[in-house]
Amino acid sequence: MKKSWLATLAILVVFLPLNAAKGLPQPEKIQLANGMTVFFLRDAELPLVAFRLYIKGAGTAFESSEGLADIAAELLLKGASGKTAAQVAEEIDFLGASLVANSQDEFMEISGSSLAANFPALMAIASECLLKPGFSQEEFEKERARRLDTIMAVKDNPGQAVRYYFRKAYFGSHPLGHLDIGTQSSLQKMTVETIRDFYKRLIVPQQAVMAVAGDLASEDLKKLLDSTLARWPKTGAPAAPARLPAFPAPSSKVCILIDKPDASQAYFTIGVPGFPTGDRASAAAQVMNTLFGGRFTSWLNTELRIKRGLTYGANSRFQSWRNGGIFTASSYTKNDSIGQMLDITLGLIARAKKEGFGPEEIESARNYILGQFPPTLESLGAKAGAYLTLDFYGLGFGYYTGYLERIEKTEKAQADAVAKRYFPEQDFVLVVVGKAEEIAGQLAKFGDFKVKKISDPDC
Repeated sequence: MKKSWLATLAILVVFLPLNAAKGLPQPEKIQLANGMTVFFLRDAELPLVAFRLYIKGAGTAFESSEGLADIAAELLLKGASGKTAAQVAEEIDFLGASLVANSQDEFMEISGSSLAANFPALMAIASECLLKPGFSQEEFEKERARRLDTIMAVKDNPGQAVRYYFRKAYFGSHPLGHLDIGTQSSLQKMTVETIRDFYKRLIVPQQAVMAVAGDLASEDLKKLLDSTLARWPKTGAPAAPARLPAFPAPSSKVCILIDKPDASQAYFTIGVPGFPTGDRASAAAQVMNTLFGGRFTSWLNTELRIKRGLTYGANSRFQSWRNGGIFTASSYTKNDSIGQMLDITLGLIARAKKEGFGPEEIESARNYILGQFPPTLESLGAKAGAYLTLDFYGLGFGYYTGYLERIEKTEKAQADAVAKRYFPEQDFVLVVVGKAEEIAGQLAKFGDFKVKKISDPDC
């Protein structure tokens, strides 16, 4: 719920350099006796320090009940070492610091930042939350009630709802079909004991990797770790699964219409298989997708928004995980225009597969990518996050340099080959959220739609 899988920056987009010439600096590696790994970058430009911490195998794809990983992450910060949630929050506020925990698909993430002078105190709080979380019944019930309310709010917002329904439609029973927010059914069955059991089994130091960046000496960090996270006791828990199960791939058209009777607009997402994080196709795919739906002047946005005024926005993206990925295209329009919008979208996909892109377009996309230094990689927290992501996916800290070189060398042939390979033709998943009474007739030509009511429990 902190992240929406379609709203989160794609890994391919995140993998841009801090500096095209230098790439990402090599960090110092610190190994703790309890099995935890820490990467450290000294950066004294500002009197700040930030950290990120991943706990492998403790994400939503490895939970036993939907929403379990994310609610466990939330509750880590809702009281610890006998302190209430309010007391923990007050201590963080007093430091002028930030401390956040949430679940991603393949790992749990905890991050924080503060003035360098306050970093020892922030680490002490973070350590308390990780080692001695309260997991009180009261805080659990509050968080569960908030999520149940949020689910109802999501169903009242078709723009958000289409993302959840698409994920369910595409992944089904695969672990990536889990919604981080949970479902009405899973949350109602969940207990605080379920959270405590999840913590005991999966929140363990030997599965943790941390990165710290900022105005801090290496020796001072090592002393600080000795007094905090190095005291996190190693357990006999088994290693987290190295890989997710094989990704599903539609073998026919899977078309689902979510009926929202009061909707004045219709939202759609169409998706097909993609590729794993770090795949050799990633550079050419980034160039191609920049042209198709990845920027304001893309084919999709130009045709649907700029030329025809059917929408305020349209986009496409590749999203990747350790051993698989997907490609999606999404937009929205008035109920009476959804058929026209899908015609145009599928027509552009067919055109890209058949004709590809012009050499000048390819050059424009390359320049666009190389000229964009994402703000997320300029901060200390983003640097720390980049180290963890590169480590988690086994790409090496020199990945940026090679990736940029492949972007620079991408030509029309490579970009066109990506479109031909990954763009949908007959086998795809298409989810539309809107007023069935007004849009069902327009959708019939695109496939045999199964109709679901948005008021039905779960997704």
